[in-house]
Amino acid sequence: MPSSIPSTTSPHRKQHRHLQRQLAWVMAASRTRTMARIIGLGVGIAGAGVLAAYYIFDDDQHTKRQFTRVAAAESLKVRPTRPLPTREQQLKSLGSEAFDVLVIGGGATGSGCALDSVSRGLKTAMVEMDDFASGTSSRSTKLIHGGVRYLQKAIMGLDLEQYRMVKEALHERANLLDIAPHLSYPLPIMLPVYKWWQLPYYWVGIKMYDLVAGSKCIKSSYAISKERALELFPMLKKDRLVGAIVYYDGQHNDARMNLSIALTATRLGATIANHTRVLSLLREQDENGQERLCGARVRDEISGQEITVRAKCIINATGPFTDTIRKMDNHSTKEICAPSMGVHITLPDYYSPEQMGLLDPNTSDGRVIFFLPWEGRTIAGTTDTPCIVSHNPSPTEDDIQFILREVKNYLNPDVEVRRGDVLSAWAGIRPLVQDPNKTDTQSIARNHIVHVSEHGLVTIAGGKWTTYRSMALETMDAAIKACGLAPVHQESQTDGLQLEGAHNWTPTMFIRLVQDFGLESEVAKHLSHTYGDRAFSVAKLASLTGKRWPIVGRRLHSEFPYTDAEVRYACREYAATAVDVIARRLRLAFLNAQAAEEALPTIVNIMAEELKWSDREKKSQLDAAMQYLQQEMGQNVNRASREKIPVNLNKSEISEYVKRFNSLDTERKGYISLNDLRASLKARGQDVPGEMLHEILKEIDLNLNGQVELEEYLQMMAAIKAGSISHSRFAQLAEMAEEDQRRKITVDRSGGGL
Repeated sequence: MPSSIPSTTSPHRKQHRHLQRQLAWVMAASRTRTMARIIGLGVGIAGAGVLAAYYIFDDDQHTKRQFTRVAAAESLKVRPTRPLPTREQQLKSLGSEAFDVLVIGGGATGSGCALDSVSRGLKTAMVEMDDFASGTSSRSTKLIHGGVRYLQKAIMGLDLEQYRMVKEALHERANLLDIAPHLSYPLPIMLPVYKWWQLPYYWVGIKMYDLVAGSKCIKSSYAISKERALELFPMLKKDRLVGAIVYYDGQHNDARMNLSIALTATRLGATIANHTRVLSLLREQDENGQERLCGARVRDEISGQEITVRAKCIINATGPFTDTIRKMDNHSTKEICAPSMGVHITLPDYYSPEQMGLLDPNTSDGRVIFFLPWEGRTIAGTTDTPCIVSHNPSPTEDDIQFILREVKNYLNPDVEVRRGDVLSAWAGIRPLVQDPNKTDTQSIARNHIVHVSEHGLVTIAGGKWTTYRSMALETMDAAIKACGLAPVHQESQTDGLQLEGAHNWTPTMFIRLVQDFGLESEVAKHLSHTYGDRAFSVAKLASLTGKRWPIVGRRLHSEFPYTDAEVRYACREYAATAVDVIARRLRLAFLNAQAAEEALPTIVNIMAEELKWSDREKKSQLDAAMQYLQQEMGQNVNRASREKIPVNLNKSEISEYVKRFNSLDTERKGYISLNDLRASLKARGQDVPGEMLHEILKEIDLNLNGQVELEEYLQMMAAIKAGSISHSRFAQLAEMAEEDQRRKITVDRSGGGL
């Protein structure tokens, strides 16, 4: 019979009833509107006290369980020495070996299940239809958090389930900071306060967040004055600001963290394969004559080869595609996933301080917006909109505009929030669990369920990034019981199990990279914080620069510390497409879509050397990566936004811009070509490579005909005026050419002498 195993145990009934009676008494104390806020604060404190008592009791049980797990996991703390098998070896293993567990899905949860399984001593395989972290797991808010807003709901709504979810997430937050210190770090987040009564209200709530974390608290939260808030976050709007609360959560490189989990699993012996799609599930009759799942038919999407994988247990960890796999098992199964789309945008670094985030707890429509520094840029998001499941979710202009409006509400009027400053925009689908009693996704708690079907398919659905490990633990416990598996270790071994790159990493390790290899400090820091103690293996692949300094490490793009060595190393870490590299190995697409496009030819050439691509395959990879940037990283919506700007230039502006246009179009053809740009730059003594000239032309060539007409130029200047474009190299060239022509005329008319 099918069974559903909830993510938490049922609440203590007596305690729950007592809690309800207590709070009902408090709520009855007053019904006047003027006292509503005080009562709300009192309820929060009363609920907090009772929940804290529960926390102290339950945490003791958790400590006892933790002690037994730590003792069993000592043997797994040594840095794995097994080399990474090639992708071809992984695929061969899939078809030639029999497994205890086959995990479908290579996101955070699927990779976590694979790691939990193999570390218990089970023979494990994992397949992913695209790349590891290609879905939701690479499109998060980049936070490792317990969920401040969920704690508020837990206290005010007396919801012990949400309370346990927050408590569990705070434990997992501390664990992630411990097992991957090179990839994760504490981040202070400011909650600005613009009404005096909110200051104690928010302070109590954030202090409860610290209390629930207990010994796992990263750093204590604190309240600050208006002056101190503006000192820490100078871009903040100062009007009516009364102070702020600062609390701490964790931040990480989500795609790299996901890959590190998967790589750790294969270092321990798991067989993992990306770009491997499940076509069907296989069944056979057991000794009782009942049909049970016994494997899957999969296809390597790179070569087209089909493989039969044999396994005693199948785990479905496919996030938004949960119901797709469940229907392979049973066509009539009821859907349990309620997909919701969240959009984030990337802005330049000057929008936020380097080490301080911002939380907007009360947006115009009740959603929460984060505004965070990340990888040298600023990310803002997220929205929350019900959607249909898609392999290629795309951001919408409405979502981008919503985020920009909300950001504008919290920034100083001196900071002009421009549409043209959006460097990238991306959408991710949250795999929320459907609650039939609720209709809007904002009210769905991001908890999870583990479900076992009548044929033995074990499904893990819902949850969030931070709790991937505890979700995997529960899933494996259920799988072992349901499928009769015999692990070496019954208890999970992953609490405290260090991930790929963490074992010998230190914060000063980058200095050795600089000294030993002759890398730039910025590049060395990047390698250290991305690859941990494996950074030395990456540095060994770096090419000579031909300069006195740095000696090695050719940058792929001048604005970013990514080098040629990382592309070569990515191919060893199972990157099979150009999108794998620009989106998940380097994160360039998420940070700046235009920069990713500019680096693409170099990246494809390096991958072609490593993977032996033909010229035809190179073109195919370039085209696919361009389509990805346009559809999924916001280039299409950016272009559409620009084209909608009316040409609202006045007469004098048009006259000036026509002069600039004509200074480049010296032959009066009515358009500007690549040769015109080259001639103008040559006249200034500048020799610019042809690839860069193509990039400059493409910025403005809206109809993609290889030339720029006057109408296109005026459209671009209007877009710059409206803020839809932040800057343009083409516009700067035209301005310089017009200035040169003006100087030349002035000198000629003066006779050229004294």
